Amino acid sequence: MHKTFSNLMVKLTYALILSSAVFAGSGGGVRAHEVMPTIADLSVSDGSAHLTLRINLEAFLAGIDLDTVVDTNNAENAGDYDSLRAQPAGQIAARAPELLDTWNKLPVLRADGQPAVLETVSITIPEDVNMSLPRVAQWELTAPVPPATNGIVVSWPAGAGALVVRQQGVEEPYTGYLEGGSQSPEIVLGGGGQQTAWQAFTTYIPVGFDHIVPKGLDHILFVLGLFFLSSHIRPLLWQVSAFTAAHTVTLALGAMGWVAVPASIVEPLIAASIVYVAVENIFTSRLSRWRPLVIFGFGLLHGLGFASVLGAFGLPQDQFIPALIGFNIGVEIGQLTVIAIIFLCVWQALRVARGQGAERMAKVLYLTLAAVALGLSLMPMPRLAQVLDAPVALFLIPGALIFGACFLSVQFRHTAEPYRRFVAVPASIGIALVGAYWFVERVFL
Repeated sequence: MHKTFSNLMVKLTYALILSSAVFAGSGGGVRAHEVMPTIADLSVSDGSAHLTLRINLEAFLAGIDLDTVVDTNNAENAGDYDSLRAQPAGQIAARAPELLDTWNKLPVLRADGQPAVLETVSITIPEDVNMSLPRVAQWELTAPVPPATNGIVVSWPAGAGALVVRQQGVEEPYTGYLEGGSQSPEIVLGGGGQQTAWQAFTTYIPVGFDHIVPKGLDHILFVLGLFFLSSHIRPLLWQVSAFTAAHTVTLALGAMGWVAVPASIVEPLIAASIVYVAVENIFTSRLSRWRPLVIFGFGLLHGLGFASVLGAFGLPQDQFIPALIGFNIGVEIGQLTVIAIIFLCVWQALRVARGQGAERMAKVLYLTLAAVALGLSLMPMPRLAQVLDAPVALFLIPGALIFGACFLSVQFRHTAEPYRRFVAVPASIGIALVGAYWFVERVFL
């Protein structure tokens, strides 16, 4: 009877985690509408400030909160965005003055503290862009400034997402990264405002971290796939070391422009790498001699994915190396954060499986955590959903399932390899299904 009940609970756990994986895959894997920062090139000559923007006008006109949304498909007004994206370029250009009026009220530019009113010089919007991809416009703006102007401050509206400001035409130019609702320091028109190595380093650490937590769900699942191979620290260290070394190489090469692989190739292969590590976890619990080499190869792919992000943000040429190192460290901190969180989730189950923990306390803990996670998943939390750029339940329900699986691992601790049977294998199946869904989506959909 005990064996029959045990098998039934295993199947139930599998079914729950698999259904959760499909739910997660349907909500978070699309990259075609990924929000990218606006790039602004600033120069001043002949009494005029010139601002050239590379911008997704449709996202702004749709009123999407770009500070919190990672993918326009997940925005509340995604339908408005899609409608605008389907319109001819001329119609979008005709609506740009609406946006410019709100910017001038801020204002976006101030010359020696005085507002500088921007006017449109030209808008170039490509027509031949696939409908599934964002359409990046080039918007040239100008504003009169007093001839004796010493410096300009750039303010960026709340909800406008990230802005990369690059000063042009001077020695030691300023290059900065602004979040929505923030402003630059005074950009001295004569130059000399370039970031120090330390400033560039510290600026790009959060950029790298943010690309993992919360925006890098595919990289998160890959790291979790590494974690669930074995409950021992040595296999994890070998895998993470190989992955880190590899993505550092291609991140540097890609950021320097020496290697460039289209996202249409890189993104499906990243999804395939997730499937591989997860499927292998199902069939083995030991680190094979060749798995670190395979992980190294997959790390090269993930590094190209990181490099594409840096390509969109742009690295300050004057402080290229410190910014690159800062971004990479941010990525590593993000990965270690993921590992630390999942380790804390399963720690008591591991201790009980090794005969080191109190079974009763562990069962009470996991039942409580599962109930809390399920309860919170039913509560509306719009602010947190905006930060996560996804329904909160998308994270809480899998968390509840992990806690439930850990409870079963403790409950049936006398079975063979309870942690692997109830936690590692079901979780790996869920990860594999999500990766498979993304692969199909990125290749065929």
